[in-house]
Amino acid sequence: KFCNDYRDYLLTAKSKRSHTTTLSQNTAHSYFNKFKATLKQAFKDKLLTYDLNALIQPIKQADTKRVFLSLAEVNQLVKAECKNPILKRASLFSALTGLRFSDIEKLKWSEIVCNSENKYSIEFQQKKVSRHEYLPISMQAYNLLGEQKEPQQKVFDGLQYSAYQNQILLKWMQSAGITKHVTFHSFRHTYATLQLGSGTDITTISKMLGHKDLKTTLIYAKIVNESKEEATNKIILDF
Repeated sequence: KFCNDYRDYLLTAKSKRSHTTTLSQNTAHSYFNKFKATLKQAFKDKLLTYDLNALIQPIKQADTKRVFLSLAEVNQLVKAECKNPILKRASLFSALTGLRFSDIEKLKWSEIVCNSENKYSIEFQQKKVSRHEYLPISMQAYNLLGEQKEPQQKVFDGLQYSAYQNQILLKWMQSAGITKHVTFHSFRHTYATLQLGSGTDITTISKMLGHKDLKTTLIYAKIVNESKEEATNKIILDF
């Protein structure tokens, strides 16, 4: 009863940010999943005599609209002026690699590796899932890194996440003629959808994005299929 009451509480709790709106369903889903994982571990460690986690229904994850850019729109951004050059380089780097903001922000020069064939890759620890990753990158992505510095220095030194930086991002979009509600994470979505649209198989994309579960990546396949369906209705003949 206590666990189910907590579940109901999360679905109606006020957000600490606004104090007027409730938590989003996906935030409640994330919080409750951590709670259930704790119960599962407690059972494994024999702190609980029965698997309480299995008796509790999870909070379902809601479908969210993932904003992504077309290749033409990304090229518009390449040509458009941005007040913060580091933000621009980091955003385009995300579109070319699929890396999250947190992984780009902490990226160090020691994690950029060049092999005997002069091909570049990143060997780093994913911040979100605490897992070591190997990610090949293109020459275009490498060129966005700028001038090489000391091994322990950050590649995108000065990159920050703030309301002010979000305003710069918005103005950059406007200067490129893009009206979509783009956030930094949209560039990761862009990478996934462009790769799928160009024919890269979903398993490879899943590995490149560092997803633990293929189901997470399949959401992008749905987005691409919807885009294809929309495209079929754009050619209308005068019959």
